[in-house]
Amino acid sequence: MSKLKESLAGPGYVILNTIRALNIIVFLDIIAACAVMLVKINMYNGWFFFQAVTHAVIALISIALIISELPFFREFFNRRYPMFGEEAGFFALAAIMMILGVAVLGNLNTEVMSQQSLGLAFWRIIISAGILAMVVSLVNILATLIFTNRTQGLSARHVRQYGAVAPQKVVSRASSNRSFQASLNLKREEDSLPSYTPQSATKRFTKRLTGRFPIKISNPMNPTNNGTSLTAPPMNDAASSRYSRDSAGVTIPDPAHHPMYGHGASMV
Repeated sequence: MSKLKESLAGPGYVILNTIRALNIIVFLDIIAACAVMLVKINMYNGWFFFQAVTHAVIALISIALIISELPFFREFFNRRYPMFGEEAGFFALAAIMMILGVAVLGNLNTEVMSQQSLGLAFWRIIISAGILAMVVSLVNILATLIFTNRTQGLSARHVRQYGAVAPQKVVSRASSNRSFQASLNLKREEDSLPSYTPQSATKRFTKRLTGRFPIKISNPMNPTNNGTSLTAPPMNDAASSRYSRDSAGVTIPDPAHHPMYGHGASMV
């Protein structure tokens, strides 16, 4: 079955583009029918405004669907409205077309929209718009079922755009998208990994030690006269002098003047 659908990709290019022209003709016919109904609307009470808004909305929807059928703004529809994008078939288009056709034919159930009131020419415009919309919507559904190949990820819109080379185009686009996603994920993983430098490692180690075992550095402790307890002398201006004194008044030499720290001292 997949081989048969792949062989239909070439003729499908012609068939689906013919259906595209029919879709545009149907929507133009609906717009013309809405214009006729707006002109011929009966204003015998104030509720005609909502009927006019209904006709205007149907015409605007038809204009938007015509734009979706044209080979423009493909990226916009792929990103914003994927049901009308290249990856989708014509199911959404056919459903909306069927609803518009039924809505147009439903307006003929009033005396104002009868053949005698509208005239034969205007009445034919309205009835042709409704019948064509319903018929062509069924044609779009059949085209989607025939030309869609899910095993290859091939949609009917791919066939309509690329023709016989649609399978190769889809495979190349899928491989490029996978490689792009893989490179993007790799870059995100690299950005999320922590950076290890000697400074950061030292800071983490110091923070870990200080957080687990808080280090408190106090002032130098001097023994008291009886040698039984240690007391910390209060900080004063004398502590910043070159020499300090103990409690007995004896000058304590500066350790920096010890011969061990002298320049040129030799170890014996």
